[in-house]
Amino acid sequence: MAAGNDGWVGMGHDWTDVADIRRRLDGGADPEWWCGRRPLHRAAVAGSPEVVAELAGRVEDVDATENGVTALWEAVVDRKPDNARALAAAGADPWRPSLGGWSPGRLGLAGPTPDLFPVPEGECLTDAERAVVQEARRLTAALGTFYYYGLGMACVAGIDAVEAMRRLQTAPVPDDVIDVLLEDPFGYDAEESLRIVGVTSVPGGCGVTQPWGYAPQMPGVLTRLSTGTLCYGLYANPKSGSQGSIARHGTIEGADLHPGGGPIEGDTTAEVLASYLYQCNAVAYACAFAGLRPADRRAVVGPPDAWVELPRRDYGSR
Repeated sequence: MAAGNDGWVGMGHDWTDVADIRRRLDGGADPEWWCGRRPLHRAAVAGSPEVVAELAGRVEDVDATENGVTALWEAVVDRKPDNARALAAAGADPWRPSLGGWSPGRLGLAGPTPDLFPVPEGECLTDAERAVVQEARRLTAALGTFYYYGLGMACVAGIDAVEAMRRLQTAPVPDDVIDVLLEDPFGYDAEESLRIVGVTSVPGGCGVTQPWGYAPQMPGVLTRLSTGTLCYGLYANPKSGSQGSIARHGTIEGADLHPGGGPIEGDTTAEVLASYLYQCNAVAYACAFAGLRPADRRAVVGPPDAWVELPRRDYGSR
């Protein structure tokens, strides 16, 4: 093993101790390489401004990229304004284009610290982008913070709960049955509980939800709901994280997506903005993707407009 890598042995998740980082660097730790990553990128999201400044002064290029983005981009996306300022002070370029054509500086204009960097003349958000930002703030505030792992949800544009039930050919669930199920969802027969969903109308469309399972995101559900419209399916898997699907006009267009996971390489301009605004908020991302504008989180956590039962069929097929 090279001496430069030896200096990082035992380095964990905490990159805030500048004395420790300086000692490691002085002892031969490579400022360009740590466990397959760039140390400066790691410090941008997990370090202190002092550590960021120390590393920035030792690397060959403060704007070097990893997975297509600079350390400054990472600091902005991860909402670490002090680290972003330290990088800019070390020479990082806030206005260098990155994912989807966005620069760290311009993306920062959509975030909680729009005054992060001096803004050159002509750099601004469009009216459409400002509207997206405004709705993201309203939507995240309306939904609030709550635990949603284990939730399955389909966000359907342009149809109400009655039409969703018609498309799925559902039957109402008696109150006494739903009372028993809600008292102990995981003590209920799993095959039967998977067929019971809640349906709620909201401005912009409707939500089909299941607090205990993935049924609303099953292909056979999404394709039926999305006839002539758009649907975003979400399963907040407690084991592996949030999983998303897109259905349009009765066809699955995307699967194994990661709503709330932040911008990634290959995202479009609009996708980068949405992923930034709804980072770590998969439910809000799913609602926004389908154009749903709930005034609160009742459509997600209940009680829904109606509890209904799906007919027996193979929903694993499209």
